Amino acid sequence: MKVSCLIFFLFFSLFAVAQTTPTPKKKLVVVNSYTQYRAAIKSNPNNELVEIKKAIPGISLDIRYATKNNFMQQVMYKQARAFARKPVVESLKKIQKELNKKGYGLKIFDGYRPYAITVEFYKKASDKNFVANPAKGSKHNRGCAVDLTLINLKTGKELEMPTPYDSFSAAAAAKYEKVSPEAKKNRNFLISIMAKYRMNVLENEWWHYDFADWKNYDLMDIPFEKL
Repeated sequence: MKVSCLIFFLFFSLFAVAQTTPTPKKKLVVVNSYTQYRAAIKSNPNNELVEIKKAIPGISLDIRYATKNNFMQQVMYKQARAFARKPVVESLKKIQKELNKKGYGLKIFDGYRPYAITVEFYKKASDKNFVANPAKGSKHNRGCAVDLTLINLKTGKELEMPTPYDSFSAAAAAKYEKVSPEAKKNRNFLISIMAKYRMNVLENEWWHYDFADWKNYDLMDIPFEKL
C-alpha cells in the first residue's frame, strides 16, 4: 500500500512540474541578409519579392509611407515602391485583369514592409489594434499582404469606401454595417474578388489582404533599396 502511494505521489509530482514548467518561446526568425534572401529564391522561385508595378504596369500606386500622408505623419520608406512574393503578384495580376473588364483597377497603398518599419509602427501607434506586434511580425513583413483599394479606370478616382485608408475607426472593419449603401457595395465587391484569388481580408481593415499561404514565407528585413 505504501509503495502504491509513493508511486502515485511521484507521478502526481512529475505531472504538476510538467504543468507548471513554461514552454520555451520560439525564437523569431527574421531574414536580414540579402545573400540569404537570394539563396531562398534559388531554392524556391516563389520566395522572390517581385516589384508590383513592373509586373503589372497598369496598376496604380499611392505609397503613403514614402510620404508624410500616413498615420505616422512621417516618411517611413526611402522609395515609393511596392513588392510582394511571386504568387501574391500572380494573384494581383489576375484580379487586375478581371477588374479591368468591368472598368475598374487596383490602387496599391503598401505591400512588403521591412520588419524594422513594423517595429517603428508599434512603438509610435496610438492604437495597437491597427498595427502588427513585432513579437510575431506582420504578414507584410513576409511579403504576403497588400493594402489596396479600387479605382475607376476612366477617372482614376478611388471608389467610395467606408473609411479612408489607414483609418483607426470602427467603420474600417470588413463587416461594419453602418456605412452608405455605395460604400458597402464597393467594399464587399473588393473583398469578394480578392478572396476569389486567395487574398483574404483582415477583419478590422477593409483595405488589408493576406495571401492564403503566408505561413510558407519568412519574415524579412531587406530594405527596398536592395531589391
